[in-house]
Amino acid sequence: MPNIRHCEPGLPGRVRQAIKSLFDPVSPLYLAPRWDPALVRWLWAFSRHCTPAHVTRAMQALGPLGHESVALYDRLMEEEPLACDFRREGYYDIFLTEQGLLGAEREAAVMQQHGYHPVILDGDELRRREPAINQQMVGGVFYPEAATVDPYRFVLAMAERARQHGATFRTGTEVVDVLERQGRVVGVRLSDAAVLEGDKVVIAAGAYSPALTRKLGLRLPMQPAKGYHCDRLPRQGETPSLQRTLMLGEKSVFCSPMSGSVRFAGTLEFSGLNHAIRRPRLEQLTNAAKQYLNGIGAAGATSEWCGLRPCMSDGLPVLGPVPNHEGLFIATGHAMLGLTLGPVTGKLVAEHVIGGSPSYDTAALGMDRF
Repeated sequence: MPNIRHCEPGLPGRVRQAIKSLFDPVSPLYLAPRWDPALVRWLWAFSRHCTPAHVTRAMQALGPLGHESVALYDRLMEEEPLACDFRREGYYDIFLTEQGLLGAEREAAVMQQHGYHPVILDGDELRRREPAINQQMVGGVFYPEAATVDPYRFVLAMAERARQHGATFRTGTEVVDVLERQGRVVGVRLSDAAVLEGDKVVIAAGAYSPALTRKLGLRLPMQPAKGYHCDRLPRQGETPSLQRTLMLGEKSVFCSPMSGSVRFAGTLEFSGLNHAIRRPRLEQLTNAAKQYLNGIGAAGATSEWCGLRPCMSDGLPVLGPVPNHEGLFIATGHAMLGLTLGPVTGKLVAEHVIGGSPSYDTAALGMDRF
């Protein structure tokens, strides 16, 4: 996601609302009908974690990391100025219905308990701040701590900076095996049969991580959840001129101004490990925006794509050393918080790899919880 937002792992009310329309092909949360025992087990485990008690435990682990990550973004942009449209302006979570707004107010109360400062706004105040918001909005919540970034430009800029600092990238191949000798990591094997030697390996392969951990006899209860993206350029009054990012609350769609366009992104689709685009779901991003915003026309998109979010059954990422595999570390399962927690994840993994004590307690995120 482009939004470097606060951390709200699996808040029960919003999840339960989405589950009611699980098989609706244009709902925010969609399950493609198929027989998949692993998905059934994952859904059962996920549903058991959709409780206020688990949200409290998750926020105790992730809340401090969210604060640290935004601070690290600030530091990164100061030390390595990246051309990626970074904005430290907060975002609005807006709602069409009183029921949706009531749920958002409860979520805001949870966030306040962990050092965040959400502001409840009525519809008139939302429209005063963002004229593109239409008359149907009953209210929303402003999260001032949030920031946004153009994810594509950010990744390219980070890759270039990494090269300048000595990193090497290998494209056109993939890691197929982690190599061990007597319980200790000694390197990785690539799909072209090449072997890269090393005494420390970090598995950070997103939705593709289970393919590597499975070969090591490690259980990683993860499912790929497809998200969609499209960019639209303003054209003859079409596409609103937004000042800040909006989340369309009932539809779980983010609308972010960046680089002269508006980026629409969101939804979760459980349809397996693939990048097939379902046009109705992609088009739902714009269709949803028409319900919330003025000036949404039929102008064509400048880019369209989908990606796979690695979702753990308990809604928490997996981070840290892998037990009984010396030299092996993991950093995956961030679901919709990958960009949000990227900097602090890198910091914590580096601290683990060099053998020091991590800056934050990562016990709740350990591989051994499974």
